[in-house]
Amino acid sequence: MGKQKTYDTAVVQERAILVGVITPGEKEEQTKEYLDELAFLVETAGGRVEKNFTQKMLKPERATFVGTGKLEEIKAYVKSEEIDTVVFDDELSPSQLRNIDRELGVKVLDRSNLILDIFASRAQTAQAKTQVELAQLQYVLPRLTGMWTHLERQKGGIGMRGPGETQIESDRRIILNKISLLKERLRNIDRQNETQRKNRGQLIRVALVGYTNVGKSTIMNMLSKSEVFAENKLFATLDTTVRKVVIENLPFLLSDTVGFIRKLPHHLVECFKSTLDEVREADLLIHVVDVSHPNFEDQIHIVNETLKDIGAIDKDMILVFNKIDAYVSPEVDDEDGDGKLTIEDFKKSWMSHGKVPVLFISATEKENIEEFKTLLYDKVKAAHVARYPYDSNLLY
Repeated sequence: MGKQKTYDTAVVQERAILVGVITPGEKEEQTKEYLDELAFLVETAGGRVEKNFTQKMLKPERATFVGTGKLEEIKAYVKSEEIDTVVFDDELSPSQLRNIDRELGVKVLDRSNLILDIFASRAQTAQAKTQVELAQLQYVLPRLTGMWTHLERQKGGIGMRGPGETQIESDRRIILNKISLLKERLRNIDRQNETQRKNRGQLIRVALVGYTNVGKSTIMNMLSKSEVFAENKLFATLDTTVRKVVIENLPFLLSDTVGFIRKLPHHLVECFKSTLDEVREADLLIHVVDVSHPNFEDQIHIVNETLKDIGAIDKDMILVFNKIDAYVSPEVDDEDGDGKLTIEDFKKSWMSHGKVPVLFISATEKENIEEFKTLLYDKVKAAHVARYPYDSNLLY
């Protein structure tokens, strides 16, 4: 008998490069931070980043996003290093995508496309899958022509001699019909969710909000003693999870929502508006911040802007700085020289002086959790008493 052939079934990790433009008023460190986040997105999607390319420009080039010289440099690197994917840190217009794609001859993605891909892999429930599919179709629609050109170039030869305008129009009609079907399906899911929310009775509702990957699901697990999926990846949670939590004698509903991110594609925000109803209709928001992240102040701002967009910025709120165990202060020269702060150090810092109550915790290390639970209990109790002043079920 001849030797049996073996095949490697391991998934080959795509090798990617990142491209960003530094515009006036933007510092190079800021662009580096943005590209670091983009790299994290690529890793979350299953790729590996090999190199970053940046260019200082007044504004991105209309035709190719970056200048001709920079595009040639990228093309040479892609060819010599056999790169699979080129990812741009901004949304590319259909014409930019088409021109770059034609020039580089490899897969070209923009930030929106990458986020949509991650959302598609993370979606579990019918609602999340419908929302993601809708956002993907809305992204694809204006880029149909480019996709056909790409298809023509890839295949070529007999049977693929240019699909022509008729095929594109036909596809456009199919996509538009599908979009309207998905919108109707989402409206039906929204109605069901609204009924569910009404049926949850008198319980006060608390929602965890924050940038993606700040530890919301870990806090959810800690408070509700339930196993909500949590991992160190962007958008680990897509579907809103609601759990009943009891602190001392007081029950309330706690929901974990999708994380926010810089430059979240607008059509994705639109599609996920219904998921964010849990935030809009909550009595109390717990804004979770990863204090160990070098740009946590920017992340706070982005979350607040998103809350403003969905009409939830004026809600009662607790600001929770999580991951204090991983925080290293650049300014503190302590005896150990490790820049670690105690809870008391945090309380004396500028972070504790805000308009809303502030707490410092480590959800994984269970640090300062009792103070967190006490404040949460007081807030929920106050909301309950305000709404149901004669509720005899609430023990004092």
